[in-house]
Amino acid sequence: MRVCSEGFDEAFIDENRDMYAISFTQYILSGRWKHFILWYLREGPRRYSDIKKYLGGLSQGSLTKQLRELEQDGVIQREVYPEVPPRVEYSLTDRGKKLLPILEKMEAFGREYGG
Repeated sequence: MRVCSEGFDEAFIDENRDMYAISFTQYILSGRWKHFILWYLREGPRRYSDIKKYLGGLSQGSLTKQLRELEQDGVIQREVYPEVPPRVEYSLTDRGKKLLPILEKMEAFGREYGG
């Protein structure tokens, strides 16, 4: 498998759509906290402070990085309300909601085989 600095080369993608698709999904979910953020947002919009509290010992910088990456990948959206102080909420996009069955399968597998 040849990967260039920007990702898979076009020939690989054309010849191995299945592997590329798995890799693409893995890339979106890569990151220690992304699974948990998406899982927490499945029930509805959440404020930054609620997400931070839910995740416990996560630093502000790490959380901000993970949220920005999820937003750039189009799986969450960030909404700023014009209040004083500003209120910011994060929620799943339609694309993000399509990842939930994957997380549900991961949860089921972990329950069955995780001990």
